[in-house]
Amino acid sequence: MSRLFSIKFKLLLKKVQENHFFIYFRYDFVMIIKIYNGNEILVDIKLEIGKSLALIGESGSGKSLTLKAILGLLPKNLDAKISGTFPTPISIVVQNPFTALSPLTKIGKHFEVVLNEQKKLLKLVGLDSSFLNRYPSELSGGQLQRVVMALALSLNPKLLLLDEPTTALDSKTKYDILTTIDKLKKELGFRILYVTHDIGSSKLLCEDMAILKSGKIVERGKVLEILSSPKSDYTKRLIESNFRSRGFRE
Repeated sequence: MSRLFSIKFKLLLKKVQENHFFIYFRYDFVMIIKIYNGNEILVDIKLEIGKSLALIGESGSGKSLTLKAILGLLPKNLDAKISGTFPTPISIVVQNPFTALSPLTKIGKHFEVVLNEQKKLLKLVGLDSSFLNRYPSELSGGQLQRVVMALALSLNPKLLLLDEPTTALDSKTKYDILTTIDKLKKELGFRILYVTHDIGSSKLLCEDMAILKSGKIVERGKVLEILSSPKSDYTKRLIESNFRSRGFRE
């Protein structure tokens, strides 16, 4: 009886793998995204998101278009088809916190939808309640980014999109922000899609990585495996140029 069950199980497993159903067991979210400009396909990718995925690419590779497609914010001249498992709610931490907040509105007013959660949300990102009475212009770049993070968390997201959130920050502040996000990811249980051209920073935050070139994924795998043994020539060049430009010696 046990042998018959084993044979049936193996046949079932083989069928599942052949039909690619297994991918939904290995990852929490799988999004298949195609973006069109008329008949031209600009982006054609499959994002497999477990706990955290870094989507790496140079300018013009399709990173920003991918995020806009997920959020439903593509320009009117572009169309998108998205299938697979689509998480909700989704929040985003944008690249430039200076443009994400109204300069004429105190920080506390930005939290009007979740008034009772203001202090709790700020505490999560390492800020005290005194920041509620300040204007954005009174905060540093790192403090502003923490406010944007708190606003993003107010939706209790299942998936947090990170659009190069540390580009305008110094090295120490960048490290602090990324480690704070990593800590919150573990505490609150949300998943991460980290979009960046800074391939080195991905190891602070992500387990998996996908390399994007001209709207196509050319390599995917574990972050540390790709950083130590990249297979694609494009990935190799990307790693070398990225580390060299930032002075890494790892």
